[in-house]
Amino acid sequence: MNEQNLKLGLKAARKSIIINILLSAFKLFAGIFANSVAMISDAAHSIIDLLSTSIAMVGMKLSSKKADNDHPYGHERFECVAAIILSALVLFTGLGIGYTGIMHLINLETYGAPEFLALIAAVVSIFVKEGIYHHQKRVAKKIDSAALLADAEHSRIDGLSSIGSLIGIGGAMLGFVMMDAIAAIIIAVFILRAGILIFVKATGKMTDRSASKDFEDSLKNLTLENKDVIGIDLIKTRIFGSKIYVDIEISVCGKSSLIKAHKIAHEVHNSIEETFAQVKHCMVHVNPYLEEETANKED
Repeated sequence: MNEQNLKLGLKAARKSIIINILLSAFKLFAGIFANSVAMISDAAHSIIDLLSTSIAMVGMKLSSKKADNDHPYGHERFECVAAIILSALVLFTGLGIGYTGIMHLINLETYGAPEFLALIAAVVSIFVKEGIYHHQKRVAKKIDSAALLADAEHSRIDGLSSIGSLIGIGGAMLGFVMMDAIAAIIIAVFILRAGILIFVKATGKMTDRSASKDFEDSLKNLTLENKDVIGIDLIKTRIFGSKIYVDIEISVCGKSSLIKAHKIAHEVHNSIEETFAQVKHCMVHVNPYLEEETANKED
């Protein structure tokens, strides 16, 4: 990640942290004083969201470090490590909130209906979290940051959980006291789902998964624009953190000199890396294409 993109990512993360601190404090206050387990659970989710943003910032800083002797291919996978740590925090929080909701559902007689302040907190949370989600997602796609995108998705899930809080609190205020506890359990399900999705995406980027077919087709089309490239024999891609490595074998005229073949490979290499910002490195291998050999095979 270059310095400019890093600054954009960190700026978005800092905004999220400040907003989440204020929102978490307000929701926790509302949950405690308005007697709502759903809102307390929602506040806990926002606190985890705050921690996740901090982890995303650390991941972006580490992944932006230049290659060194210990990490000759760079540090991009540190973002994936940050996302995996985040998924563990999210899953742990979901289990804790789910347990609390179940215990309140079992002991309904101990708790009364929540007050109006909890309802206001839920509405505020929905609008604020949706705003954070759209802002972070836009920045994450612009700078191609896995950690920031994971944090954006978590923000949306936090906003959706507030919708559950709103329904549960509203229902409890209308006399269906159990709905407050049920809302807490629903929030836990949302949180667990988010944790699983973040984990799956992060591990996918850690295991050399290939890029999409559309991306590989774009590579092929760009390569074939070079008039000296007769065909493409092989193309392989692998995702490395937020970057992509490309290996491509091209066919050129078998009678070309070594100097010309090298020049063609260099042109293909440069065109791919200059066109696709997410490509960290492209390796081009040249195969000789001999019309005589092809004719013999056909005969």
